[in-house]
Amino acid sequence: MDMIACAKCGKLFNYLTGPRLCPVCNKALEDKFTEVKAYVREHPSIDMRTLAKECEVSPKQIQRWVREDRLQFSADSPIGIPCEGCGKTIKSGRFCESCKNGLTRDLENAAGLNKP
Repeated sequence: MDMIACAKCGKLFNYLTGPRLCPVCNKALEDKFTEVKAYVREHPSIDMRTLAKECEVSPKQIQRWVREDRLQFSADSPIGIPCEGCGKTIKSGRFCESCKNGLTRDLENAAGLNKP
């Protein structure tokens, strides 16, 4: 267990795993996530800029939640983030289906699971 400074408020706390936030700041971030998720449910066609402004959260944090698969958007939502593999717009996660399939195939080949 390490003693570190909170990335947000600077307060020292015992760090185990997860975000480098003290318990108070981490709770505030989780509360904000709950608020954003509810807002997206109520306003499924909202754009990123408006969502960030209305919920008082940075677009970067919204993107982080999307990459973590914690926040997802409907197919007709204008919000999307780029796939880390090819840049195609996706609604959640890190990779589009095509890149996920390619990564899976590459891992199976590397592990010798796809023998002719």
